[in-house]
Amino acid sequence: MNNKVMREVIKIDEDLCNGCAECIPACPEGAIQIIDGKARLLSDLFCDGLGACLGECPRGAISIEKRPAEEYDERAVMENVMKQGKNTVKAHLKHLKEHGEEKYLKEAINYLKEKGIENPLEESSCSSQKSSGCPGAKVMDFGGNEGVNSKENSDIPSQLRQWPLQLHLTPPGASYFEGADVLLSADCVAYALGNFHSKYLKGKALAIACPKLDEGLDDYEEKIKEMVDKANINTLTVLVMEVPCCRGLLKLAQNALERAERKIPLKSVVVGINGVVKKEEWI
Repeated sequence: MNNKVMREVIKIDEDLCNGCAECIPACPEGAIQIIDGKARLLSDLFCDGLGACLGECPRGAISIEKRPAEEYDERAVMENVMKQGKNTVKAHLKHLKEHGEEKYLKEAINYLKEKGIENPLEESSCSSQKSSGCPGAKVMDFGGNEGVNSKENSDIPSQLRQWPLQLHLTPPGASYFEGADVLLSADCVAYALGNFHSKYLKGKALAIACPKLDEGLDDYEEKIKEMVDKANINTLTVLVMEVPCCRGLLKLAQNALERAERKIPLKSVVVGINGVVKKEEWI
């Protein structure tokens, strides 16, 4: 820990600081404390240099400087923020996620697992139902290839074979993925494409996602890889809209398949905003 490297850390101008403490809640690592009436950086180990506290000081006493400093230590940070309660831990994890610090985020989550503590980012409004789990996330395999056919609900049968649908909630090892042809669809597609169920969903297991609005895309890539290597899915079809933000879903799938040990066919389908299929190809 005595080795220092050149990196960015915060700098506090003590002459400008009046000890108002407005910077403290903005630091997800708990790196700042008020000592002797002034804001102080407790240790270089706690400062990730991302500058979440910048702009919070009404007197402009905080800036970023590049200097020799001890390397940022995620485990030391977690030990520090754990003392400050669950909300501080959650704020820290969210901070890492929003800044794309996947390496540190994984270290933090592993630290929580070692301590037997639940990841607060995975909690939801359903967490109060711990005894039975969240009904909306319960894994259900409807079986067969024809989906649910109820005249009471629709004149046209649904081809949906399982629940849940969202990739965020879907376990990659779910029974309905085993050896299946999988359809990975952007959220908007089913609303734009009139024959979504009959032509594209029929006979397939489904996962939906939005590459623009969803968080944790790296987790999505890992899930798809696990579907290939562990659930032994047969094929993957990626269905996206023609809008630029949708392209990320296909790229995510391609990255996952490149990393996977097994090699499976990948099909790309692009749907126009008017509901017409613009492009369909095996890649």
